[in-house]
Amino acid sequence: MPLGVLMDIAGVLYDADRVVPGAVDAVSKLRETGVPIRYLTNSTRRPKQRILKTLSSFGIAANPSEVLTPAEAACGWLMRGGYAPHLLVHPYLEEDFLDAPKGDRIAVVVGDAGPYFTYNAMNAAFRQLVQGAPLVALAANRVFKDADGDLTLDAGAFVTALEYSSGTNALLLGKPSSDFFMSGARSMGCSLSDVVMIGDDIESDVSGAIAAGIGTAILVKTGKYRAGDEARFSHKPSYVASDVGAAVDFVLEMLG
Repeated sequence: MPLGVLMDIAGVLYDADRVVPGAVDAVSKLRETGVPIRYLTNSTRRPKQRILKTLSSFGIAANPSEVLTPAEAACGWLMRGGYAPHLLVHPYLEEDFLDAPKGDRIAVVVGDAGPYFTYNAMNAAFRQLVQGAPLVALAANRVFKDADGDLTLDAGAFVTALEYSSGTNALLLGKPSSDFFMSGARSMGCSLSDVVMIGDDIESDVSGAIAAGIGTAILVKTGKYRAGDEARFSHKPSYVASDVGAAVDFVLEMLG
């Protein structure tokens, strides 16, 4: 029986500027059971406060402690290592790094910079890497579903380019990092095997969750889902749901 639920946000609860039909009721039904929820997002273009406001605008209540972001994980890593970030991120995200360490010990932190992935910005990050700075990837997703409804190039290609040119392997902090899934489970007082993950990304959300030791991983056919995704990776989803409402109904059946 699941003791906690991890849930992706974009593509699962809302799609661009529209809430996924049934998402509000699904979250409400899940909360009524008393099972804790954590929203585990790979969003690296929006700061945490904007994510919380977006959820609230759709009628989905979430406490700050329930939303776990790669930027938050990165700030913890920077603090522990005493690194100041060289940020290659969208300007919106910079507010999440205001309390990061300052100084001459540099780590390159890469998120979804979107149109700010210019040659000069990439080259400046590369030059830090060849001087010995570690490379930290907030996420390495291949694609995301943009506001226009089409799939769009995500940060993974740019992380790979920096790895290739500098000969540096990136430390991945977002999904599918097992540490990121573990942090979500730990925050609910659960072991990974007692957790359900619900997501629309077969690679990062589902296959990654199962590889990390998550007990049940549900793929929803919304957001970036494409026909045949469930068979693209060796770790298959535990269940494929039409949307988050159907996914939560499956979880409720598990709860008995």
